Amino acid sequence: MIIIITGTPGTGKTTLAKALAKEIKIKYLDVNKVIEEYKLRESYDKKRQTYVVDEKKLNKILIQKIKEYKDLIIDSHLSHELSKKHVDICIVTKTDIKTLKKRLEKRKYTKGKVKENLDAEIFEVCHTEAQDKGHNIIIVDTTKNKTQECIKYIKNEINENKR
Repeated sequence: MIIIITGTPGTGKTTLAKALAKEIKIKYLDVNKVIEEYKLRESYDKKRQTYVVDEKKLNKILIQKIKEYKDLIIDSHLSHELSKKHVDICIVTKTDIKTLKKRLEKRKYTKGKVKENLDAEIFEVCHTEAQDKGHNIIIVDTTKNKTQECIKYIKNEINENKR
């Protein structure tokens, strides 16, 4: 089973992805490590304070990893860019704006970067883009739900989808 976990930075993707991978005993893949390992950073966008990634090369590498492992959880706000033909389930993490703002400020994001990510969450950018790609989506609210509650919900949704 190939599961991608996407969402605005700070919504709990990594915490959830690692815990879910451990719970269902499948490999966890951190896309940031793939980007680093394969040197996929093309440039640095000073205004947005982020690296620009070669998404075509990234997708090719992720597809190779999918073929290699067969069962995989892919963690990244970019993971929903994969074609639906390679993905069984797309989990979109969401959280309320006040909680997200606190999480991003705790990470020492600049005001501009906080605003950009809050806007992405308000406008549901990851969710909308995942829908546009045709993914089979499970939405998980990480505002108050504990990781184990989220995992239980996901497992129930996966079982429902199998019926």
